[in-house]
Amino acid sequence: MLTVLEVVRKSAEFLAGKGIESPRLNAELIVGHALGLARMQLYLQFERSLSEAEAGKIRSLVIRRGQREPLQHLIGSVEFFGLKLKVDRRALIPRPETEFLVEMIVGRRADSPPKSVLDLGTGTGAIALALAGKWPEATVTAIDSREEALELARENAVSTGLDSRVSFLKSDWFGSIAADARFELAIANPPYLSKAELASSAVEVRDHEPAGALVSGEDGIGDIRAILRAAPAHLAPGGLLALETGMDQHALIRRIAEEYGWSGTESIRDLSGRDRYVLAWAGQPLPATVSGA
Repeated sequence: MLTVLEVVRKSAEFLAGKGIESPRLNAELIVGHALGLARMQLYLQFERSLSEAEAGKIRSLVIRRGQREPLQHLIGSVEFFGLKLKVDRRALIPRPETEFLVEMIVGRRADSPPKSVLDLGTGTGAIALALAGKWPEATVTAIDSREEALELARENAVSTGLDSRVSFLKSDWFGSIAADARFELAIANPPYLSKAELASSAVEVRDHEPAGALVSGEDGIGDIRAILRAAPAHLAPGGLLALETGMDQHALIRRIAEEYGWSGTESIRDLSGRDRYVLAWAGQPLPATVSGA
């Protein structure tokens, strides 16, 4: 029988041969998940022999990873802002870039947390749940146009104990938001890839994550434009819109924001130095008839 360490090594070699980045890390996480062990516990059991059933379970998962099924889908969860969230094909896998957006907004509003928050395109519920946990006094509303994503978000709300803190609503951006609803903060990681960008993306993304949550028309800017047009009608005066965006979009996004009467914008880079986030501040709300763009 093979030991845990031998299986980790063989799995890492197999994944490396398939072109998987960080093959040893992937192997350790897969083996640990299959055995119900955290990585540190795994290290302490490297010399343990595996049963045939255990080895078979690991083998199946490693083969699937070699076929470029996302590691997070195989493990079934991801850590986000201190929360353990279930992930599957129903919604985008929460990424570090989005977690950084949450961290940045929380830091900026440390002295004046918003009382009302709208998470646009909630997916797994990551942003809404993270902010609900951080700001217990805030009213948090999370919307998504896809019922399957909302189902996953609700499951995560229950598992994190935050189900009483977030209201979920099916809505195509602001289409189902009450005309008189106003929020101090609206935050979103909307679709921002072009069709060409999706076609050239990693197999894990292209074949295993919902295209509707990734692509926005031919140029990738359609949904961001719709949000910028509609959001002022649903933000309190001086309210903030925080967006995660694609590369090379910021100049256009800021021009669009100016066209729609936003009082100011700010472009922020991610940890790799790339333009990633746009903040926009509302002046006086536009008429509610602008809603639902």
